[in-house]
Order: sequence, then C-alpha cells, then structure tokens
Amino acid sequence: MVLHILGQVEIGLFSQNLILFGLLLSIIVVFLFLWFRIELRRQRSEIEREFYNKNQELIFKKEKAEKLLANLLPKQTAEELQSKGKVSSRRFRMVTVLFSDIHGFTKIVEQMNPEDLIDELDKFFMHFDSVVEKYNIEKIKTVGDAYMCAGGIPNKNRTNPIEVILAALEIQQYMNKMKINSKDGKKAIWGLRIGIHTGPVIAGVVGTKKISYDIWGDTVNTASRMESSGAVGEINISGMTYMLVKDFFICEYRGRMPVKYKGNIDMYFVKGFLPNMSSDLKGLLPNDYFLTSFQMLRYDDLEETILTKMENELPKNLYYHNLKHTIDVITEVEIIGRKEGITEAEMLIIKTAALFHDTGFILSYNDHEDFSVKLARHILPKYKYTEKQIDEVSSLIMHTKHPPQPESLLEMIMCDADLDYLGRTDFIPVSGNLYRELKEYGKIKSIDEWNRLQIRFISNHQYFTKTARSMRNVNKNKQLEKLRELI
Repeated sequence: MVLHILGQVEIGLFSQNLILFGLLLSIIVVFLFLWFRIELRRQRSEIEREFYNKNQELIFKKEKAEKLLANLLPKQTAEELQSKGKVSSRRFRMVTVLFSDIHGFTKIVEQMNPEDLIDELDKFFMHFDSVVEKYNIEKIKTVGDAYMCAGGIPNKNRTNPIEVILAALEIQQYMNKMKINSKDGKKAIWGLRIGIHTGPVIAGVVGTKKISYDIWGDTVNTASRMESSGAVGEINISGMTYMLVKDFFICEYRGRMPVKYKGNIDMYFVKGFLPNMSSDLKGLLPNDYFLTSFQMLRYDDLEETILTKMENELPKNLYYHNLKHTIDVITEVEIIGRKEGITEAEMLIIKTAALFHDTGFILSYNDHEDFSVKLARHILPKYKYTEKQIDEVSSLIMHTKHPPQPESLLEMIMCDADLDYLGRTDFIPVSGNLYRELKEYGKIKSIDEWNRLQIRFISNHQYFTKTARSMRNVNKNKQLEKLRELI
C-alpha cells in the first residue's frame, strides 16, 4: 500500500517536473523566437540603411555627373547622351559664330605675374559666360586667350544674329571699362578683337573620355577670319551677318577685304544701335522701340513652335477650332489692328493672344480659355515676355469667352477677329463645321436647333471696331437671310 502511494507521489512529481520543463522549454522557444525576430529586424534595418546610403551615394554621383554634363554640353545634347549613350551630329542652317581674341596677349604674358594673369583672364571669361548665357548663346570653347561661342544652337531660332551682336557690344563695353595699364602706366594692354559670321554649321560631340560640344563648317572658319581681320575694340562682321542685322544696328562698311582662303569678303564694323533704336547719344543702349522690334522677330519663332504643337496635339475632331481658325484669327487681328492704328507693342500682345487663344483645346474642350492662359504663362517666359506682357495676353484670351464683352480697343479687336467668320462669304461651310464639332461633343442636338441658335446670336451680335463693321456687317446681314430661309 505504502509502495503504491509512494509510486503515485513519484508519478505526480514527475508530471509536475515534466510540465515545468515544458513551460521552461516554451519560454526558451518564445524567447529565441522573439530574439530571432528582433535580430532579423535589426539586420534588415542595417541592410536597408546600407542600401539607402548606397542609393543616396549613387544619386549624388548621378546628379554630379549630370551637373558636369550640363556644364560641358547643351541640355538637349546631355539628355541624348544619357539616354542613348551617343549624340547624333546635327546640321543647322543659320548659326551666328563669334570669335574673340585678346590683343597683345604674348606681351601681357611677359609683363604679368602668371597667377595674376590667370586671375584676370578667368575674370574676363566668367563675365563673357554670363553675357552669352543671358542672350541664349552657346559657349563652344576657350583656347588660350581666344573665346568662341555661337547663337542658334542647339535650339534653332531667327534671332541669333542680333543676339550675338548684342552680346558682342556688351562684351566690348565691359572690356573698355576693365582695361588695365602696363607696368610703365602709359598705355592699356587689354584690348579685344571680335569677329562674327552667320551661316550653316554641323554641331556634335567629340571625344569619349574628355567630351566636348563643338561645331564645324565653313561658317566657323569665316568667323575666325573675321576676328583676325578685325581691329582692337571693334566688332567685325561679314556681309552675310550685316544683311540680317542692318535694320537694328549702325554698321560701318569697310569694303571688300581679302580673307585667307576665302578671297574678298564684305566687312563691317558694328558701331552701335540705330538712332531710332537707341536711348543714348552714343548709341550703345537700346530703347523700347528696339526691344519691341526684336520681340516681334522672336514672335516668329514662338508662332512656329505653337502652330506646330497645335497641328500635332489638337484633337482631330475639332472641325472648327483647329489650326486654320487660329491662323485666321492671327491674320484678322493684324488686319484690324493696323487699320485701327495700334502700336507695335500692342500688335505684339494681340498677335500673341490670338496665337494662344485656342491652345487650351489641347487639354480640354470645356473652359479651354483657362487652359490657354495656363499654357501661355508656362511658355511665354521662355521667349522673354515680361510678367506685364503675359498678364495682358492672358486678359485678351479670357475676353474671347462668350458672350463677348470687350472694353478696351485691343479687347474689341480680339473679339471681332475671333468672330470674323460671321461676316465672311464662307460663313455657311464654316458654320457647318462648327455645328459638326459641337454635335460630336454633345453641345447641340439638331441642325434646326443650331440654325435657330445662330439666328439669335447673329441678330444680337455686333462688331465692336469701325474696321470690322465696315468689312463684315453687310455680309453678316446676308447670313441672317440665308439662315432664315433654312428654317
């Protein structure tokens, strides 16, 4: 009996020990599991931190490389090199190349401390860099004391001959102010010759390790000859460049000068702005008339860009608000504006507004005027429009909303040009295109509804300018008769 009891006790103790062991083992397993999770998280955190640091390092190196490329190459060229690994050479029809060379540089080298010489040269070239950047000119390279740049690359434009002349004038004025005296103090030893020529070039990237953007062609050689055939303190241009800038600058004819390997070439010294385009007696500062005339030339590049964008991006089912309508409105604002006697500055604003007024259809059919304004505000600063000019353009665009409620003369011209079709002989087919467009966009249901709407609109519509009334009112009344016959 006693043995039986003792056996039961031992079994009980064994069971308790087994339970305790199981609990202890469970605790150990849980502890190990928790430790493992913590260790796993720690390791993952370290890996993520290491990955983040390496990623940041790669990003930093990438940004550094991109910045270096941006300093070496034009933006478009750098992007092409990064994406494709190579850059295709491009041909440009009209590029203006500038060469400059410091006169008597060999003598300067002999007279100046090398460190002082490099500091002076660096100071000059840094200023040259800021000037050419200001006028959208691409720096090509410096070789010793020679500086080379070109306008019209990598983005083609019509304004590059004038922009390069503007840069040259500014650089020469700077050099005149920064001349230093020789050691004996009797004469200045810093002087600059500048030569300029306009023509076709080929542009591309040379080298694989030490890459650089360069240009080639007869135009480059001729520009170099213009510099070497020039004079200290002067801007020597070729006859080709003269033909492109003569309406803006005073150019002194030098005659047909012999140029090595080129024969005789007409040359001119640029002396300053024409009297009617200058705000000072020396002819070295432009006035508002010059700025407006120059901006009108820049408008031609803008117009080509926007019309191309519209042709490629406008929806194909815009049967009325298409590229033709925009061209019609641009034409009409100029015709009406000329007859109403607006200024060139006003003509620039209203033609720009006409160019942009329907660009919003690229983004939305509804409230397209708002989107047109957004596009204008985004694009126009790239073409040197001031904030005031952009505000004026935006206001004119918003006044094309229906019903028209113009107040100023420019607003009246804009509204009359936009609705010019009401009094044109081709009113019926144009009106049909507008109906087709509105029906497709769910704005009108039937041709009968459209004709009645047209009758009400034309009956209440009036042209605001004397010019538009004299040109279109008679035809507009005839359109009403035709529409009434259709109902």
